[in-house]
Amino acid sequence: AGFLIFEYMKQTCYCLLLCISSYHLIAQHKDTTAFLNDTVSLQNVTVTAFASNSKWKDVPASIAILSNSDLHRFDGAASFVPAMNTISGVRMEERSPGSYRISIRGSLLRSPFGVRNVKIYWDDIPLTDASGNTYINLVDLNNIYSAEIIKGPSSSMYGANTGGAILLQSGKGKFNTRSSFNATFAGGSFGLFNEQAGWQAGSSHFFSSLQQSHVQCDGYRTQSALRKDVVKWSGQADINSKQQLSFLAFYTNLHYETPGGLTQRQFDSASKQARTGTVENQTGVYNKTFFTGASLKSFIGKNFANTASAVINHTDYKNPFLTNYEKRNEWNYGMRTAFSYNLQKEQFKLQGLAGAEMQYNTTHDDNYGNKSGLADTVQFKDLLHVTQYFIFAQLSANIGSNLFLQAGISRNEIHYWYDRTTDMVLPYPQTKNAGPVAAPRFSALYHINQAVSFYGIVAKGFSPPTIAEIRPSDGNYYGDLEPEFGWNYEAGIKGSMFKNKVDFNASFYYYNLKDAIVRRVASSGGEYFVNAGSTIQKGVEVWFKARLISNDIKFISMLTVWNSLSYQPYRFNQYVIGSTDYSDHKLTGVPRTINVSGADINSRKGYYINIILNYTSSLPLNDANTADAKAYRLLQVQLGKRIHIRQSIINLFAGIDNLLNQRYSLGNDINAFGGRYFNPASARNFYGGLKLSL
Repeated sequence: AGFLIFEYMKQTCYCLLLCISSYHLIAQHKDTTAFLNDTVSLQNVTVTAFASNSKWKDVPASIAILSNSDLHRFDGAASFVPAMNTISGVRMEERSPGSYRISIRGSLLRSPFGVRNVKIYWDDIPLTDASGNTYINLVDLNNIYSAEIIKGPSSSMYGANTGGAILLQSGKGKFNTRSSFNATFAGGSFGLFNEQAGWQAGSSHFFSSLQQSHVQCDGYRTQSALRKDVVKWSGQADINSKQQLSFLAFYTNLHYETPGGLTQRQFDSASKQARTGTVENQTGVYNKTFFTGASLKSFIGKNFANTASAVINHTDYKNPFLTNYEKRNEWNYGMRTAFSYNLQKEQFKLQGLAGAEMQYNTTHDDNYGNKSGLADTVQFKDLLHVTQYFIFAQLSANIGSNLFLQAGISRNEIHYWYDRTTDMVLPYPQTKNAGPVAAPRFSALYHINQAVSFYGIVAKGFSPPTIAEIRPSDGNYYGDLEPEFGWNYEAGIKGSMFKNKVDFNASFYYYNLKDAIVRRVASSGGEYFVNAGSTIQKGVEVWFKARLISNDIKFISMLTVWNSLSYQPYRFNQYVIGSTDYSDHKLTGVPRTINVSGADINSRKGYYINIILNYTSSLPLNDANTADAKAYRLLQVQLGKRIHIRQSIINLFAGIDNLLNQRYSLGNDINAFGGRYFNPASARNFYGGLKLSL
């Protein structure tokens, strides 16, 4: 505890020193262009999680909000990573440009890439597929207006997940008859080039947004180049006074190279190198995905409403690797519907919710030999089907002006069907069922006063293995792999102080995850997964945001400081593999302490500085706890000037990433064979550009 307090105070001091320096830097400039910044307290932000449509302070859940300014604090980076990692309890990793992983209050034990135990929706449409996998790297940051992060199991409402859920929003709903255009151009170190253009138009009953983006870079390491092109169209239309239709469609063409993990000696001596063989075999990922979905909201009578959505997407996936060349052809289909009933009599409010979600995935997964980056002889061809569905219900009640109660439950089932079409000996197809699993959630919130609330949560999480875990890259079928599940207990306090100038949230949670799915790597380099007994994941999260200055008349029109602390002393509870007992070992891949401090300073003259300092403690790299990744401090700074010309804005910016030039790995390969744990992140690098809003 003493160490935790010491690190917290030290980090805060760093942040304050940076704020003072930045304040004086801005104050040296003289300009006449005024900049008006949104300083609205989080207390006034409406949250949609758990269908609450209530103010943040009134929702009995640990929910973090990433506003538009939060997401785009570093415009030139073209990455979710800086924004996501400002949230306590959330860790987003980047093994190489384009290869992302996200965990919420959990670990990355089972995620070599992508997102596997977190459910993600985009404009009420499921982005996560039937198998539980999410290609978060298909989404362009410029296409997202805001995000809500639900921390802790949310299976009662959103189906299979043990970590939580992320609700992405495109920013629809505010019809404007004035057309607008925006564009971003940025370049930087390691061949970074980022370009984005968007056009929005609408009327009093219709809104349409068409956006295009391109990003490319050579990467910090050998064999780590990235190229990504996205076209996205979204919109919203009032069909009549009682029905509203939203739609979303995008196409992403993504290619990123995979340099592979390095040993400790390689990481220390020559961190830019790639793993032996990756260049010769042109290792990388090719992902072409078309995604389309629609959501219809209908008001039925005075108290009833319905929201229904449908989605279909296709993924053409290729992965030349050291040992094989994988080709996947995936089709995903999904539907979701929810009926709600609302009743209010004076201070008593009641909301009932019931619905269902169903998803289906069919995957042709073929493996070939890899001959200098080209598919060679067939090794095997597989056909897989996954059907996942759940029904859910929720009841919420405001009792008086101080007490809010919420209870929900879902019933989940998932079915797997597997056929190795090139094997004429073993009996196929093979089938596997997971469930039915009931996932309840109970929560309560009590208002101490109008500004501060206590809340408590008891919830069960459930996450079955994905296709990539049932049939991983080693080519074997693991039909005995079981879903992971567990109960989470949480208590917290949130609210505001000093006339809404300071928002805060502090919570303690205890999560006992059983049959945890853990990634392991064979000597050939292929991965596979096992159930790792149980884990104890208990922790403390503290977040605050203080608006120290908010005055458009003064030269410094806004000064905001904030801090996110995550304390995660996670451990294996019961974990035995063969004759080896890992019980009571530190949980692999989880840093004990993460503390992220930041400051946002805006001048009335249009100048601004954004600062983030991320301290991440050391973390174990294998289950035996015999290897560790060292702690690091990542300092990121962006400064710029916004120029207002009538209704147009020109934003000129420049930034520095890893200002302290730390040597660190942001995306470790845990339990890697041969000690190849490390994927080195970029050394100190720079970028600059401009953003137009017309």
